[in-house]
Parts: sequence; C-alpha cells; structure tokens
Amino acid sequence: MKKKILIVHAHPEPTSLTRQLVDVSVQTLEQQGHDVLLSDLYGMRWKAVFDADDFPARADPQRLSFIAESGHSYASGRQSADIAAEQDKLLAADAVILQFPLWWFGMPAIMKGWVDRVWAYGLAYGYKDAGNRYRYGDGGFKGRRALLSVMVGGPAEDYLPRGINGPLDQLLFPITHGTLFFPGMDVLPTHAVYGAGRITAEGVAAAKEGWRQRLARLFEEAPIPFRPQNGGDYPDGHVLAGHVAVGQSGLTAHVAEPSLAPRARLVGAVT
Repeated sequence: MKKKILIVHAHPEPTSLTRQLVDVSVQTLEQQGHDVLLSDLYGMRWKAVFDADDFPARADPQRLSFIAESGHSYASGRQSADIAAEQDKLLAADAVILQFPLWWFGMPAIMKGWVDRVWAYGLAYGYKDAGNRYRYGDGGFKGRRALLSVMVGGPAEDYLPRGINGPLDQLLFPITHGTLFFPGMDVLPTHAVYGAGRITAEGVAAAKEGWRQRLARLFEEAPIPFRPQNGGDYPDGHVLAGHVAVGQSGLTAHVAEPSLAPRARLVGAVT
C-alpha cells in the first residue's frame, strides 16, 4: 500500500555518510511506490533558535511565555510559515525518519531546533487542550511510525551494555521515548551505523545495503514496547503502579518486558 514518508535530515556535507543514506532512503522508498517528503535542515537554512520571532501575533506582547504563545499561534493559525509547513508535512506522513550524525550524544542542534519549533502546544503536547491527558502513546502524532537513522563515529564496543559511552538506546531515550513517543508515535528500534568516523568504502556499501533491508520492513517491524501512559500502568498518569516493573527503576522500567525489547540495531561496526 502506498504511504507517505517524511525524511528529516541534518548534515552540512553532501558527501557525508548521513547524506548518502538519505539518498538511499529516497531511492528505496520511491522504488517501493511510496511518496517521500524531505526536510533538508541545512539546505533549508532552518532557523534553529526558538524565540519571540516564531510568534508573529503575540497573545501577550509584555511577557513571552513559550507554551502560551505556541498554543495561541497554533490554535489561531498564526504560526510562522516555516513552522506551519513542517507541521503539514508531519501530519501528511505515515512515517517519519530522522537521519543524523550522533554529535555529543544527541542530535545536531539544528534538528533539536526543528523539534523545539515544530512541536507546538496543542499538537505535540497539550493535545486537545487537555494538559497531560494525551501523551506517551497518545497525542497529535498518534498513528505514525518513527525511526532514527544515526551515524555514530565511534566503535560499537563503546555502546555495549557495559561500554564506556553507555548503550545507544539509553542515550537516545530522550528522543525515542520523549520527542517521538510522547506525542503518540510508534517508535521503531534505532538503526545505527557504528565506526562512521573511519568507515571504508566496503563499510559504506555494507551500511547502504543494511539500510535498504531495514527500510523494506518499515511498516512491518514491531515498535519498541514503551509503556503507554493511558494503558493502565500509570494509574495517576505520572508514576508506575506498584505491581508494574517490580524492582526496576530508571529508563528500562518504562519499556514493557525490557529483556525482550529490541536494542539499537548494530550495523557496519568498524573499529
């Protein structure tokens, strides 16, 4: 069945591995018969800073409240044009793929700024003006799939459960569980290419093929089993019930059956 996929990518170098895999994404998905929407953040010269300029018609010109002004701008249809255009892409998409290099254990600032500005109150949070009622599995982006495609400079060993950097799925938890699952998306296990800083031509070829194979299952693969807020595990909407995840705390407690949860895919590890 024909789908629409939004690819948001962030790397300033056209020959980078990130950009090469973006090209693979477009080619592979279009060959599958899907429509591809693109947001090339560096190419667009995306404004990364969330500030007063994002609100052309302020509700309160005396004091800047980002939540209040975001909600007012979104509800009244008075957002800046670039924000509204990206929201239109998101709402038209059946799946969203974020492709980026891992910079200081997270996404590049320009992509974080894309989220900061596009995730409006009333859409990504504060949905239906109901406070926290619709979040973590519910919200304005419910029904869409999301997938991270991350280029990691260091070797896979650094990201093992006892690796010095910590597991990649935990490092990216604020993005997968927070940025994407919070507003309702079904999030797939992260696709990572390790050793990107020293990758060989053979490694690039292997990474491209691995990514093609992963894209073939974009609408078939099971998402990470994050616990939904409104599924019964959080009776008060804030804290896990006493009988849930007994003896667990921290990030893994918010994944159902964490021992069975898929880890970030290991692809193209180069030491």
